[in-house]
Amino acid sequence: MTQPTYGRLIDGVALSSKLRTDVATRVQALRARGATPGLAVILVGDDPASAVYVRNKVKACADTGIRSIFEKYEATLPEADLLERISALNADPTVHGILVQMPLPKHINPHKVIEAISTAKDVDGYATLSAGELMTGQPGFRPCTPYGCMKLIESTGTDLRGKHAVVIGRSNTVGKPMALLLLQANATVTVCHSATADIAYHTRQADVIVAAVGKRNVLTADMVKPGAVVIDVGMNRTPEGKLCGDVDFAGVQPVASHITPVPGGVGPMTITMLLVNTLEAAERAAA
Repeated sequence: MTQPTYGRLIDGVALSSKLRTDVATRVQALRARGATPGLAVILVGDDPASAVYVRNKVKACADTGIRSIFEKYEATLPEADLLERISALNADPTVHGILVQMPLPKHINPHKVIEAISTAKDVDGYATLSAGELMTGQPGFRPCTPYGCMKLIESTGTDLRGKHAVVIGRSNTVGKPMALLLLQANATVTVCHSATADIAYHTRQADVIVAAVGKRNVLTADMVKPGAVVIDVGMNRTPEGKLCGDVDFAGVQPVASHITPVPGGVGPMTITMLLVNTLEAAERAAA
């Protein structure tokens, strides 16, 4: 009997590249029909990390043939002016997706901004209507990071039907939608969070673990059932300044059947799924 192989890396860079090639092909087909997918990206203020994220999104659009409209505003931009600009983009038929980079300056209400984006163009999948569509199983836009996590799990060949999945984290952007997507795939889902009495009790029973709390070493080797699939959404820094995730990678890798590295796992997939959502928005508009 063949012994199972543990510690296989789930290469988010390779999977992302494959998916982007597919996006580029579909964009070309849409352009041949006279429609070019368009994504409007708005950056307010001078947050350095946000500037990097936006630059990567704009480059990814260019690489796949999606037209990007990048608009940068001073941190003093009035909330009313931002909402007015979103309204104009909602009405623009050449714009299929609208993304406002977070965080916003303190005087701007992020919830109000997100809710101002048309559901048909909410390619981040954050608005209340988009969340409701996900919860009720309607076709809508899935938030990009959980959507990418599902693709990473799928790439391992894991059939989620009947499997026990544990999500560590309950944020509106990752934890909650992640749990809903796993449910849609017929997994039995447990959500753990800061008030969970014994997280290890749940994770030791899990076939799939998604760690998404933004805290180093929240998942260690003794908390993982041998052969589990581990997806690390966290983005943290070691005391030495090295990028790391929420999972104790060195300890968990030999126990897990498959595991995502940080960097090179979930990160590349988030922007890729944004491209997929923008393309799907354009395809719906052209149908």
